[in-house]
Amino acid sequence: MKKKPRVLIADDDLQVLETTAEAVEELGAEVVRAASGVELIQRLTAGGLFDLIVTDISMPWISGLQVIHTARAAGLRTPVIVMTALKDAQIAKQVDQLASGAVLLRKPFDLSNLQSAMRDALSQSGAVPSALVGQ
Repeated sequence: MKKKPRVLIADDDLQVLETTAEAVEELGAEVVRAASGVELIQRLTAGGLFDLIVTDISMPWISGLQVIHTARAAGLRTPVIVMTALKDAQIAKQVDQLASGAVLLRKPFDLSNLQSAMRDALSQSGAVPSALVGQ
């Protein structure tokens, strides 16, 4: 039996966090939640390996984008989906600077957009959930 992919999801909006986490779990992944940028750092350093990171940008104290840039500089190459409702045109460039395996997802998004982004990101690690295979 293939193991479930481990996905770390971070968003300070608890409703968005729970909705996104439930949708990802329905796709066959194990989800670890973080409700802030600080928790995102804690989960990354203490939570073991993840197949995918899904993070909001705008969070108090430290943004998800700052956390991922720092993690990339430290050698972490886990695929990442960056979510945002911000309209700043520079965000796409900042996400591109995360290198391969980084996808920008604009809020609000449909579950199909999340599924597609997950499929693309997880296919790099070979950890595509069964619910996404063949879609």
